[in-house]
Amino acid sequence: MQAPEVTVRAEANGVRVVVCSGELDLDTTGLLLDACDVRPVPAGLLVIDVRRVEFGDSSFLNALIRLRNTRPLALQGPLPSQLHRMMEMTGALPLFTVRDSAEQAG
Repeated sequence: MQAPEVTVRAEANGVRVVVCSGELDLDTTGLLLDACDVRPVPAGLLVIDVRRVEFGDSSFLNALIRLRNTRPLALQGPLPSQLHRMMEMTGALPLFTVRDSAEQAG
């Protein structure tokens, strides 16, 4: 089990990239939400880089959906197979723009 890690970087044009790695579940999804809580001014586009997520449970998916509903959001992929499978099975995959290259993400 890899401990979860969430890092944030700001890029040009108000793009904020949040890189997630490890296992994100009910106990650790708050790391993602805290990293995305931008005050006082929200970011333009929020890019969640999920390429190194080893496991994400339903609370992680719920957090992604909640974030998507509050601001422009894209997922940086390719999606890990477990996350892709969960999003496909729940019908959540079409809700997200998945960008497989750095140029697309920004």
